[in-house]
Amino acid sequence: MDIFKLTKEQAKVEIEKLRAEINRHDELYYQKNAPEISDYEYDQLMARLKKLEEAFPEFLTPDSPTQRIGGKAEGFEPFQHRVPLMSLENSYDIEDLRAFDERCQKLADGRSFDYVAELKIDGLSVALHYENGILVAGATRGDGYVGDNVTQNVKTIRTIPLKLKHDYPPQVEIRGEVYLPRSQFKKINAELEMLGEKTFANPRNCASGTLRQLDSSIVAARRLDMFPYDVLRGNKKLFETHWEIFPW
Repeated sequence: MDIFKLTKEQAKVEIEKLRAEINRHDELYYQKNAPEISDYEYDQLMARLKKLEEAFPEFLTPDSPTQRIGGKAEGFEPFQHRVPLMSLENSYDIEDLRAFDERCQKLADGRSFDYVAELKIDGLSVALHYENGILVAGATRGDGYVGDNVTQNVKTIRTIPLKLKHDYPPQVEIRGEVYLPRSQFKKINAELEMLGEKTFANPRNCASGTLRQLDSSIVAARRLDMFPYDVLRGNKKLFETHWEIFPW
């Protein structure tokens, strides 16, 4: 139906339906690698949603799929971390691990505990802040205390939800590692080489440089990904144990 013939109620219903459909296709494509429609069909859905939101701006919300890609920024504002976002230490010596275990034993003070081991994703740390389930800010680690506010850029990462689905407190912080899959890294370097431009040395450098781009459309085109590893509520952990994070 012609957009300008729609009533407000009809427009609202169609907008909500389109958002749900686009979000479902994003999940199928970016997280499950099982797309159901072509890129052209996806673009048509997005174009229709954009036109509806332009015609009925009162229904535009921050979590709409159309809000993932913004314009160009002049620079990044500093972002103060509520809880320091520190880096991990490397270890290439079994004695380092034994010393780490001894420190944990002392901190546990006789209580039993388990270790959870995860693969280390080589990217850059980010903190995502949600208020009432809506993504309101995203920041780099920086020096651990103050990072760069890269909210518009993290919104372009399709595996990062603009709105949380699960039960959540009013304010929640999700920490993770933004990285670039090797297949995408090779594609980007091949394109840069064809243009006669300098290529990236490794996927980590490419991911780091991409997330700090002032033009969010460039960030979107490079298809970064994110691996979440921690959840905070205020200045405390959301869960008692690290293992509880995984199903959430």
